[in-house]
Amino acid sequence: MRRPNMSVLAKEAGVGVSTVDRVLNGRAEVREDTARRVLEAAERIGFYATPLLRHRLKADLPQRTFAFLLQQKSTPFYKLLGEALQKATDECAGVRGKAVIEFMEDLTPGAVAETLLRMGKVADGIAVVAADHPNVTAAIDTLGSKSVPVVALVSDLTAASRAGYVGLDNRKVGRTAAWFLSNMLPAGSAVSIFVGSHRYLCQEACEIGFRSCLRERAPDFVLIDPVATLESDHYAFEATLDLLRRHPGLAGLYVAGGGIGGVLKAVKEAAGERVPTIIGHDLTDPTIHGLVDGTLSVVLSHPIEAVATQAVELLAQKSLQPKSEWQYMHHNLPLQIFTPESV
Repeated sequence: MRRPNMSVLAKEAGVGVSTVDRVLNGRAEVREDTARRVLEAAERIGFYATPLLRHRLKADLPQRTFAFLLQQKSTPFYKLLGEALQKATDECAGVRGKAVIEFMEDLTPGAVAETLLRMGKVADGIAVVAADHPNVTAAIDTLGSKSVPVVALVSDLTAASRAGYVGLDNRKVGRTAAWFLSNMLPAGSAVSIFVGSHRYLCQEACEIGFRSCLRERAPDFVLIDPVATLESDHYAFEATLDLLRRHPGLAGLYVAGGGIGGVLKAVKEAAGERVPTIIGHDLTDPTIHGLVDGTLSVVLSHPIEAVATQAVELLAQKSLQPKSEWQYMHHNLPLQIFTPESV
């Protein structure tokens, strides 16, 4: 199949070939709405010079560098989120954006705070996934005093000077997990919850919602104390085996933090024992495999592309405003739900 040429693009955009040539080569001024229509048509048909068209249309826009501080790249969710943030930055209409994606291996509050301050020297705005801690708060406040907006991504923070939050309503996420288990399991079932760390506000809210909903819908359920996985598949693997040994009648498990790969591996290794109904977070290759092979029953997921787009747009907006006009923006995005029959 021949790749679309300028004539095909002109027809798709409803303009003449000479107009496409002017947009592509910058030979003469073209109305912004016309140029935008040519770009949209190019994206639809897969025109070979689409990246050049994007560059031409952004030549007069302000340049901004956005830093995205994510957790370990070995975690499939953050690898996908990093890719989505890069794409959203490239496609941001208001600025010529440059994305700096940093996957943090050391997640201790001191290390995260140091990374925030280091990135603040080169970035016009930062989005970060972090546990809530005074060290992190102090770093965000310092950056705010220097007019560098910081957006809490996936997990909210308590720093008063943060520019906003982009993620889910995590209390609803936890309640949704409890709703599923209360409808899928018999009365009096024993269930447990795994969190990555007790300092992540997103996971704290998930646990609060989970407990609250169970109290309302299944007051006879036995809720075993939560287990922290430290966002690690290794720790989650060991914790799951230990939980199954100590509670052989465990009927349900809600994994609200990192480590789902370790949980699924442990459950498979304990195949001779009763397998609990498991609910996890975020649609990635491991959770898709878990749904398909029956180890995982439900996945409650962030809409990754929407999270990335909203985060970049918020950073672009704040970076173009004087600090005196900043207002905190809270963006709760719709939860996605996946089951074995929907993947």
